[in-house]
Amino acid sequence: MLDFDQSVTWQVLEKRIAETDSARQRAIMQTVLAHMKAEADADLDGLMNTLVADPQYHTWTAAGDTGPKGYDAVRKFYADFIAGGGAILVSPIDRLVVDDDSLVNEATMTTLGSWRVARSRGYAIPEDRGHYALRMRIVNLWTFDENALAYGEDAFVAIDPSDFDHLADDELPKVYIDYLRSIGHEV
Repeated sequence: MLDFDQSVTWQVLEKRIAETDSARQRAIMQTVLAHMKAEADADLDGLMNTLVADPQYHTWTAAGDTGPKGYDAVRKFYADFIAGGGAILVSPIDRLVVDDDSLVNEATMTTLGSWRVARSRGYAIPEDRGHYALRMRIVNLWTFDENALAYGEDAFVAIDPSDFDHLADDELPKVYIDYLRSIGHEV
């Protein structure tokens, strides 16, 4: 079974919070930490509680900006993300920059997903069956209001269509199997 510890996503952030004197910067990092943990828990309300009332997402790829704009669109984006079968991920932070208004994190994100998820995200998988570990490079830029709520995310994403691993059924981690069952998907 694949070891897939989602907590590695926020370990750098937790360490930085403990080392930071600035209350404002700690509050910003706490918001991102809450966002990451809500994502890992597939907690739609928890995700939305980290955002301003009218969040603006900018997802920059070769196709341009594809991010959702406004509360309803962002909520739908996350609801579809959770229900779509590709919401189990790890994204250990390689670089973290924080000031009193913004946070930037850079990572290689690995998402677990079915062949359908892999195809929809542009991976060149060899066949229409099975489950995959899908890697992409991502840089997130976050800005915050006076209450340390995020205005949204500006994500710069690079996908190499060949950067994936096929996972045998006996390699699928329990967290992924449990998640698929919770959303009514077959393993």
